[in-house]
Amino acid sequence: MDTASDLLEPGRSALRYLRAHPRVSKAVQLFVLAVVVAFCTWAVRSEWSKAGDRITHASLPWLLVSLAIVAVYYLVFILGWIRLLAAWGIRVGYRVALEAEMVSMLAKYIPGGVWTPAARTVALRKSAGVTDTPTVLASILVEAALSAVSGIVVFVLSLAWVHGVNAPLPLLIAFALCCSLLLHPKVFRPLSRRLLRPFGAAVEPLPFSLMLSLFLFYCVTWVIGGCGLYALLRAVGANPGLVTIPYLGGVSAVGAIVAVLAVFAPSGLGVREASMYGLLLAVVDEGPALSAALLNRLTITVVELALFGVGVVSWRAVRSVPPETAEDRP
Repeated sequence: MDTASDLLEPGRSALRYLRAHPRVSKAVQLFVLAVVVAFCTWAVRSEWSKAGDRITHASLPWLLVSLAIVAVYYLVFILGWIRLLAAWGIRVGYRVALEAEMVSMLAKYIPGGVWTPAARTVALRKSAGVTDTPTVLASILVEAALSAVSGIVVFVLSLAWVHGVNAPLPLLIAFALCCSLLLHPKVFRPLSRRLLRPFGAAVEPLPFSLMLSLFLFYCVTWVIGGCGLYALLRAVGANPGLVTIPYLGGVSAVGAIVAVLAVFAPSGLGVREASMYGLLLAVVDEGPALSAALLNRLTITVVELALFGVGVVSWRAVRSVPPETAEDRP
């Protein structure tokens, strides 16, 4: 047994034990859910205390528009992951994919970078019976890489009409190039075999045409995210102009990348807001920039909790429907 297998053996033993003891498994799930909700509540209360006055004076209609657009962003974003899974032979419905995505989004509030992919993998296994863990993990990593590259490209291109931006462009471009290199078949194939060796599986790279179409798709999602941030700026009294929407989408992307890389902070709390604040100063004054950066945290957390709640309710509703009997069938 190699070193990787040795490291994974305790985890496999724990899974076997939980499968053999359903009550213990249920208790562990409830405990994890309580921890996630606690971290989410702490995150919301922490940011609320900083942004309370700004929320009071913010425009409610624009806040609602921002919430709606962020919800649309999440609802559209999930289509990319469904397409990735389908390309590798895993077909899941939209509702199932959305539930798994929202579980992973909430899991990011637990410090450490492993909880998000782990939560999505477990959620997909429980709700759809998908046991192909290596392929699911590969799809999550490819999704993250494509989303990051597209976000940085949107950000860089938007600099053609937004000036005075103080951003670490060399680092961002280098990061995008590294992500692109990892997706190249000559790198992806041996890398996937090495990383997935403990699972006894390997994942083949996707066709270039599909990768290109998904890249363009994720570029569009970041523009949607930029619309949400634009509405948030309007809510706090700023009007940077519609022309800045692609730039604001890039700002959202950079903030998300920083949040993922800052594994020591739950969901990049504080780090994400600081990076967005610095970039927003190129299009608005300090007051609106700070207000929007703080309110952005509340917006995405509220939307994630709302979509998670809707997913739980729909999942319970589907489970409560009795199986179709032979007499009911046409």
